[in-house]
Amino acid sequence: MEGLDEEERLAKLKQRMVSQVLEIGIIFHSVIIGLTMGMSQNQCTIRPLVAALAFHQIFEGMGLGGCIAQAGFGVATVGYMCLMFSVTTPIGILLGMLVFHMTGYDDSSPNALILEGLLGSLSSGILVYMALVDLIAVDFFHNKAMSSSPRLKKLSYITLVLGSASMSILALWA
Repeated sequence: MEGLDEEERLAKLKQRMVSQVLEIGIIFHSVIIGLTMGMSQNQCTIRPLVAALAFHQIFEGMGLGGCIAQAGFGVATVGYMCLMFSVTTPIGILLGMLVFHMTGYDDSSPNALILEGLLGSLSSGILVYMALVDLIAVDFFHNKAMSSSPRLKKLSYITLVLGSASMSILALWA
């Protein structure tokens, strides 16, 4: 971060922190979703998880990739962060399968349904927190372009609502 004035250096440092916190949250979320999917043997549970995984991984990857690109990390750090993003869901699935085979996990029992609901809620809560605190708040409230252009701000709010509505509609089929 040489050659930057103090304000630019602090902004870059903040962007790096946001990227790392987002990465940790997404990794934790991915392990939980993978664990839930690996433990489940019910097709009615697996199908929505596969749909959720496909869409979430795409959009999480784009959001995280944008944060990483803005943070200006070195090649090795970017490679490491991409690797961690890529392997955590499969690792979670593997752990879930191991739990299933070692414990005889019955995914139709009331306790299993409660556990799957808790894990799903926990992973969803992590994503909501990350989206609100690390992405939306930073882009909407700490962005010079956003505060200087009312038209851009209005367009951003409209696209945020449309994106939220489209993901909610998508959840009807998942």
